[in-house]
Amino acid sequence: MIFELEKYKTTEVTKVSTWYRAAPVDAFPENGGACIKYKDLQIAIFNFARRKEWYACQNLCPHKMQMALSRGMIGSDADEPKVACPFHKKTFSLKSGKNLNGETCDIATYPIKIEDGYVFVGFEE
Repeated sequence: MIFELEKYKTTEVTKVSTWYRAAPVDAFPENGGACIKYKDLQIAIFNFARRKEWYACQNLCPHKMQMALSRGMIGSDADEPKVACPFHKKTFSLKSGKNLNGETCDIATYPIKIEDGYVFVGFEE
């Protein structure tokens, strides 16, 4: 199952070569997440309406190895937007993917842009 984790790599906005049109903005719940599929990746997209921000990360929890992060609760730790895994409540930064519980398992994050009523996720091909 570790092989699954290796498929997910953080993409910096400066390295984006493909902007994937994921879905219309209204397909995502306010202050919640939903999952999209891009090739063989499952990506969690969050409409953090309270902050007027959007985030994307891998949907795969690095601890339980289940596709669950899109169902996690989002919130803030100081000014850091975060998602909590619904299984074990470990939290990850939605900006950097860093595990905020001090452990070594981080998650991959991806840039988001909103254009013409659609959510686009950036990938490095």
